[in-house]
Amino acid sequence: MKKSTEQESFYHDLELMSVQEILTNINAEDRKVPEVVGDAIPHIVRLVEAAHARMSSGGRLFYTGAGTSGRLGIVDASECPPTFGVPHGWVVGLMAGGDQAMRKAVEFSEDDREQGWKDLEAHNISEADFVIGIAASGTTPYVIGAIETARSRGIGTGCITCNSGSPLAAACEFPIEVITGPEFLTGSTRMKAGTAQKLVLNMISTSLMIRLGRVKGNRMVDMQLTNHKLWNRGAQMLMEILHVNEDEALKLLKEHGSVRQAIISTGKGV
Repeated sequence: MKKSTEQESFYHDLELMSVQEILTNINAEDRKVPEVVGDAIPHIVRLVEAAHARMSSGGRLFYTGAGTSGRLGIVDASECPPTFGVPHGWVVGLMAGGDQAMRKAVEFSEDDREQGWKDLEAHNISEADFVIGIAASGTTPYVIGAIETARSRGIGTGCITCNSGSPLAAACEFPIEVITGPEFLTGSTRMKAGTAQKLVLNMISTSLMIRLGRVKGNRMVDMQLTNHKLWNRGAQMLMEILHVNEDEALKLLKEHGSVRQAIISTGKGV
């Protein structure tokens, strides 16, 4: 398979460039990413709708990846509970090498074709769930093995990859291909490919949570109030929605623990 993400950079003699030139050229490449993500929206729609069907019936969402791709999945999953107030374990991020690989690469862990499924199985994954494999190359054995086994067992499967015609895309039901092309630094898929994956993950998790009723209007009414900034944000929401002053808004938050419950307590519903 010919990988566009591994093709030689359009830029040469990087070490001879000024800092201004380096940054300008990186930015020029980065600006291509939203356009290719936009091209993939029809495929993202199909994946989101398939995942929503399972999650609305009690299923969970899993991300599985390696390296940068795995880390991005874990970040997206870890942000769902504080942002949307969902239980830990409803959106799960897994990566080759386990949690220790978040900070330090675990050599050859992504080459283990069996371990991806074993990691999913440890979470008692079932036909009710949906799993998304994330791999810029589309060839990572850890991810492909997980997706192939999951699909064979009736679990919903999708992927995010940055190469066309990959084994990973062929292995799943709902592939998303965002073809970002050669990187500024040849083969460094933490750059454009990673940016594209992050954008797609934002789109998937945010649209799912909106469709699953975790947002009111354009507000995060179920967010966890874990610091002063979020308490102030919650109070501002209540001031705008209920037309109360700041003291009354903070009192409601302290009594009910969330923006949603504070609104419900007033009889105005959410």
